[in-house]
Amino acid sequence: MTFINLMAREINCKIVYYGPGLCGKTTNLQFIFDKTKPTSRGKMVSLATETDRTLFFDFLPLELGEIRGFKTRFHLYTVPGQVFYDASRKLILKGIDGAVFVADSQIARADANEESLDNLRVNLAEYGLALDKIPYVIQYNKRDLPSVMSVEELRASLNPDGVPEFEAVASDGTGVFETLKAVARLVFLELKKSGA
Repeated sequence: MTFINLMAREINCKIVYYGPGLCGKTTNLQFIFDKTKPTSRGKMVSLATETDRTLFFDFLPLELGEIRGFKTRFHLYTVPGQVFYDASRKLILKGIDGAVFVADSQIARADANEESLDNLRVNLAEYGLALDKIPYVIQYNKRDLPSVMSVEELRASLNPDGVPEFEAVASDGTGVFETLKAVARLVFLELKKSGA
């Protein structure tokens, strides 16, 4: 749910990067943080554990322009990929404005991708939301590794509805900003439709 601060003339939007463990969610945010001017971003918070790089979230407020004289600020979060952190995943989805599903392109991770996408749908439903009703894009990450599925195979299993999709290598930034810009654009369109 978009938060509008009238006093500060700010529109705050929440984008959540979702996907299986070690698929590159945190790497996406780290690249965005590293390549964004310090004046356009806030402090990045990252909580790591032994089994997964992100326990709760990465939070990166990022200013991306104005709508009707209001500054827009995007708060980027990642969820922990490990299944046993499901309560944290659910909590991070509260108030979501847009989602990026980061899929691991490796053949060995096909089941993990599908389970994570199903989990996203289930957790959104607990807030009365449906994935096809919110701004949403898919990123096929780790395209540089050997033994990856073709984009057609990934699309068949993860994107039958044809939402915007991007090939990426988050570790070197390939496709990272394209993914962010696409989901931000969809959130903007949704804001304009709702009259914000």
